[in-house]
Amino acid sequence: MSSAAPAEPRTLAPQGTTGTIAVLLVAAFVVILNETVLNVALPHIMGDLHVDAATVQWVTTSFMLTMAVVIPTTGFLLQRFSTRAVFALAMGSFAAGTLLAALSPSFGVLIAARVIQAFGSAIMLPLLMTTILMLVPQQRRGVVMGNVSIVISVAPALGPTLSGLILAHFPWRTVFWFVLPIVLLALVIGLLRLRDVSERGSLTLDLLSVVLSVLGFGSLVQGLSVVGAAGSHAGAESGWLSTTAGGATVLALGVVLVALFVWRQIRLQRKDQPFLDLRTFRHRDFTVSVAVLALGMMALFGGVIVLPLYLQTGRGLDTLQTGLILLPGGLIMGLLGPLVGRLFDAFGPRPLAVPGAALLTLVMFGFSRLQSDTPVWWIVTLQISMSVGLALIFTPAFTSGLNPLPPQLYSHGSATLSTLQQVAGGAGTALLVGVLQAGTVIHRQADGTTVTDSIPGVHAAFVTATVIAAIALVLTCFMRRSTPTELTRVGDDAAR
Repeated sequence: MSSAAPAEPRTLAPQGTTGTIAVLLVAAFVVILNETVLNVALPHIMGDLHVDAATVQWVTTSFMLTMAVVIPTTGFLLQRFSTRAVFALAMGSFAAGTLLAALSPSFGVLIAARVIQAFGSAIMLPLLMTTILMLVPQQRRGVVMGNVSIVISVAPALGPTLSGLILAHFPWRTVFWFVLPIVLLALVIGLLRLRDVSERGSLTLDLLSVVLSVLGFGSLVQGLSVVGAAGSHAGAESGWLSTTAGGATVLALGVVLVALFVWRQIRLQRKDQPFLDLRTFRHRDFTVSVAVLALGMMALFGGVIVLPLYLQTGRGLDTLQTGLILLPGGLIMGLLGPLVGRLFDAFGPRPLAVPGAALLTLVMFGFSRLQSDTPVWWIVTLQISMSVGLALIFTPAFTSGLNPLPPQLYSHGSATLSTLQQVAGGAGTALLVGVLQAGTVIHRQADGTTVTDSIPGVHAAFVTATVIAAIALVLTCFMRRSTPTELTRVGDDAAR
């Protein structure tokens, strides 16, 4: 690590700081909303574009995976270009992808459009997090991170509700036509009001690291998806074995490539030129918080995929009914974000995160008991409880993880956290949907027709989510209130 003293972050007047963060919050909310906005539309896409459940989940997984691949490059972008230029690149790419998705004639074009959308989304979140770390004193970050938790958790939770309301009256492509003018408006406002807060440097982009991250993280998620869905091929044993072996091979390849990616970063760190600086993991609180956040994201994104599929295929509800059932939980999470942030500033992470993870574990177990005749009021209750649990987890995990980092690791810490968050979300989606499909039972009737029973698959998926939440519960017991390092105090004094 360089012995040179870190540059003090550029500061703005309070009014300028508030305006900058507000613009980035709104923009990030819009782009992250699209991670799950098509969840309740998946059955429509399956029928319209003639794809199965294991294939259609890539509408969401490809979005999150692309974000995971692109996010590490934001450290390079933020050092080489101005804040306004990076914002324009992010929102411009997202707008182009949204337009292409609205016009997509095939599933392949839709996936390409989602990848372009995700490229823009990937840049927004680290830009937001790094700006907050540079401008907000540490003792006030809990409240601000509470607002960020609205973006991180409420936007994905409200996605199904929004699309459900639209799909009740219009085709699924209308979802993108609805989002496009909002994106363009956010782009114009951002270009007019956003101020430059970045510190330029001479960081170079390591192409080998980019290739390893793309292939490594892509293989991990693809392998999980194939292995999880292999049970759906059990009707032909040789085909099942072939599919399982292929998925395991891809998964193993992903593990090897990610290990090579880590090795490459360690080598680059010796020259102070890492693509993604892994020295953030030398901070215990960062490591624990990232692990808790990743597990929470696996449960969240897997849940918001599986639950709509259960409501529509297992219960026969339409998209509007599905969206309305999911709406209260999203609203509750939004209301709790700032409150949890203030409680974090007062009491630290553990009194919030431990009860939150315990509640999340109980809720996932409750979801694993769902039947075709489970009362709607009980499903809504579980959904609200899940949102409360996640709200109690996310703000403490974000804030206590980033607080102990010195200023020169701000961008790398937010990029690492955001990368693993998206990989975990993509892996959770692939894993739980794969388990859902593997557990789905097909009954052949006497007249030769078949009846599909998805309830056993729903049970298996949420039992898996229960185990994930239980592991997160154990880890929350090791969270603690961060104490600022000397370098962090320097950054806070500059921000004040």
